[in-house]
Amino acid sequence: MEKPSYTIKDIARLAGVSAGTVDRVLHNRGDVSPKSREKVQKVLNEIDYQPNIFAIGLAAKKKYTLTCVIPDYVEHDYWHSVVLGIERAHKELHPFNITVNYLHYEQGKEASYREIFGKVQESGADGILLAPNFREQTLTLLAWLQEKQIPYAFIDFNMEQAGALTYSGQDSYQSGYLTAKILMRNYSPEQELVLFLSNNKENPGEIQMQRRMNGFMQYIAENHDRMTIHDVILNKVNSDQNKQVLEHFFSTHPKATLGVVFNSRVYQVGNFLKETGRRMNGLIGYDLLKDNVSLLQSGHVHYLIGQRPALQGYCGIKALCNHVVFKKTVAPIKYMPIDILMKENIEYYFEFE
Repeated sequence: MEKPSYTIKDIARLAGVSAGTVDRVLHNRGDVSPKSREKVQKVLNEIDYQPNIFAIGLAAKKKYTLTCVIPDYVEHDYWHSVVLGIERAHKELHPFNITVNYLHYEQGKEASYREIFGKVQESGADGILLAPNFREQTLTLLAWLQEKQIPYAFIDFNMEQAGALTYSGQDSYQSGYLTAKILMRNYSPEQELVLFLSNNKENPGEIQMQRRMNGFMQYIAENHDRMTIHDVILNKVNSDQNKQVLEHFFSTHPKATLGVVFNSRVYQVGNFLKETGRRMNGLIGYDLLKDNVSLLQSGHVHYLIGQRPALQGYCGIKALCNHVVFKKTVAPIKYMPIDILMKENIEYYFEFE
């Protein structure tokens, strides 16, 4: 059955307001009393009103700017994939007078993240796509955005109750729990577990990793509470130091044959194993970086957890655009699948056709 169409006059009659009031609500123009806005929105929800986005795009005189606040990146890394998704959405939305800009910060560096505040204020953005990092600095930025009534969406990491329009990304805790469940399929008595952790794991900017680890350890507590667990701290950038740390650890802990890395740097462990002719019974990490995939194919890494970074970027921009330009209701959470990649299925994996 074909869905009936409604004119602005029809909606005004159903809501008991003027056609001008309906027009202002639909296009977010002028002052409308909360009571009148509520009446109009109630009717829009009841009739499942969908604006003609093509007409909006052709008629729009305003140009919209969406600003993406994300970490610096290099080609083929995680954030580069996020940008590919953002640019795909941007290409689709370009006919509607939408421009996408970027502001970058150095991940894990508080001073760099703090500088973003001033840059956002100067950006003239109509909406912000934000990868949150340091909590207190983020809250300061969000307070200003709320004051200026600029909508913002989160990707990669969700700060609950922070007023975001929507979040696109994984459930970090649940992905950690699932990671443990997968890895422990390889468990047999006498094996020991090693957590390969970052040297800046206590940094407030590493909340994502901490949530994954919490989920992981919850599964271990529920099912393997007597298991011997080791922590090995690896440096983010000092590969020579890491080789010494790993050589000493594996030489002195031959039973530590199951391992997990809670970030994208599982290649640090995998490359060491490959170079020294060692193998673990189970090694799991995150993200489909080129080196990680190569080590998965060679069998030095056994599992990778994919987060669909391109899809996160794509969904984040589309959600902002739907809200800012097309006045559509946006779902508060868009969880990404927790993809489990192995040697046997990595060749068939892709995010977009």
